[in-house]
Amino acid sequence: MSGSGNYVGGLSSPPARGFIIAPDDQQDLARPIRGLMVAVPGDVALVTEAGDEIILPGLLPGIQYAIRAKRISESGTTADGLVGLA
Repeated sequence: MSGSGNYVGGLSSPPARGFIIAPDDQQDLARPIRGLMVAVPGDVALVTEAGDEIILPGLLPGIQYAIRAKRISESGTTADGLVGLA
């Protein structure tokens, strides 16, 4: 079994980074995410990497949601404790 130093991550591999997200209606994330988790249930308004503005309704804590997004909007987001996975 080879060490992780020889492994190249892709979109099918687990996320390698995680960071707290402060929703913002104008500012894109420092890096696009490919996964999202919430600590407090609710809706999350976002802009996908393709530019679609959508709301993910009723997200629950403890679930890793697979979504590629470049912005999490404050307007329309009721969930709290957002963590981006990249």
